[in-house]
Amino acid sequence: MNILLLVIIATSIISFIAFNNNSIFEKYKFNVGAIQNRKEYIRLLSAGFLHADIMHLLFNMMTLYFFGPIVMEGFGNIGFIIVYFGSILLGNMFSLFIYQKQPWYSAIGASGGVSGILFAGIALIPDLKIYIFFIPIGIPGFIFGLLYFSYSVYMMLNPRQHDNIGHAAHLGGAFFGLVYAVINQPARAMDNALYIGIMAVPLLYLSYEIFVRKRIG
Repeated sequence: MNILLLVIIATSIISFIAFNNNSIFEKYKFNVGAIQNRKEYIRLLSAGFLHADIMHLLFNMMTLYFFGPIVMEGFGNIGFIIVYFGSILLGNMFSLFIYQKQPWYSAIGASGGVSGILFAGIALIPDLKIYIFFIPIGIPGFIFGLLYFSYSVYMMLNPRQHDNIGHAAHLGGAFFGLVYAVINQPARAMDNALYIGIMAVPLLYLSYEIFVRKRIG
């Protein structure tokens, strides 16, 4: 069994356990106040093993399943681990930064890690065809990434009560994955810069909303 399947299985099992055990959910979710005041830094990583519901879990794990093998082939098992968990950590650290004045802010999900894998994978093979459910036409990988980030940015800018999904982590995670890919495969990443740029449009817009308009944080 490869490391990708181990990550998917472990994340799914822990998420299912937390679905029916609120104490675990509350103890390990990302929460600004708990991290800042009680120094519970484990939440920066443990939140990546928790999900809001079945669809949230399925969406993240399906994306990881499609793009994880590309990263494993390009960077090996160790590279995959570095990108995935490094992106979770950086994504949640970025969330901690932008929500530092909101101690009540909480989030869960592997979004940061999945975003890092997405960007690293697209940097290597941008036109990989993705077949979703019963749709007979393959979607190019960079278009899939564009849709994934567009949804995340929309949900972040139009939050729903009790959403709890770590949409903010996408930006930090994507940055980590892209930087890792550029450092380790600079020629391929530069060749695919146009595709990366297209996929990054929603995140660039999110950056504008965060840093220029100060709409979040």
